[in-house]
Amino acid sequence: MADFDFLPVFQPGWVWLAGAGPGDPSLLTLGVHSALQQADVVVHDALVGGDVLRFVRPGALLDYAGKRGGRPSCRQDDITAKLISLARAGKRVLRLKGGDPFMFGRGGEEALALSRAGIPFRVLPGVTAGIGGLAYGGVPATHRGINAAVTFLTGHGADGAPPDDLDWGAIARGAPVLVIYMGVHHMAGIAERLIAGGRSPAEPVAVITDASLPSQRVVEATLATAAATIATEAVRAPAMIVIGEVVRLRAELDWVGRFVTQAEQPLAQRA
Repeated sequence: MADFDFLPVFQPGWVWLAGAGPGDPSLLTLGVHSALQQADVVVHDALVGGDVLRFVRPGALLDYAGKRGGRPSCRQDDITAKLISLARAGKRVLRLKGGDPFMFGRGGEEALALSRAGIPFRVLPGVTAGIGGLAYGGVPATHRGINAAVTFLTGHGADGAPPDDLDWGAIARGAPVLVIYMGVHHMAGIAERLIAGGRSPAEPVAVITDASLPSQRVVEATLATAAATIATEAVRAPAMIVIGEVVRLRAELDWVGRFVTQAEQPLAQRA
């Protein structure tokens, strides 16, 4: 058995901001797994699944603090205040988010609040869905000969609409591949802005839902048809949208669809 005593010790009164990855528990980092084993309280988001939470040590408190667009959600101010209060009470507080805490996860906001309150904290990065989710969907974020740049953006602004403070023309021209978080409900407006900015209506698009989970699903379309396809196929969030020629590589790189058989499934899921 490997010796993991090089991993940091979770001290009372600290908050660790951690990313749980896109869903598959095998994508947890050693640091996050260790944190789950040491924490007194795990304040977790809606996208953190039960398979990940199985690693929480017995006796630790699970505190749900999910935020989902269009649904009743915890207020960010209340979540931050809870983290500070628990830390001041001497608890080892793990703030567990899906993906990576600093990639559209408000981890930076929470870290700033902790810093200003004098609470010591550590950041444990996670595998963001914009990288890991694409890989599970058979779409590389970069590929030699196709793209040497990629742009990550959110399709969901603070007001719930596509963000208007972005230079959509510059985004359309700026990178051959675009990876969009939280854009399913606004695909029509996003496509309209990108096409107006110069993207081809025929450019391939893939929408990956439940990335890395057994329920994963990938739907392909073009930029012009993506919104209609999302509606017709009843695609739901959480989902990642990737736009660019790399999507065409799925025909050969869809390793989940082509090669993952019953034999490769986790032991608990085998018949």
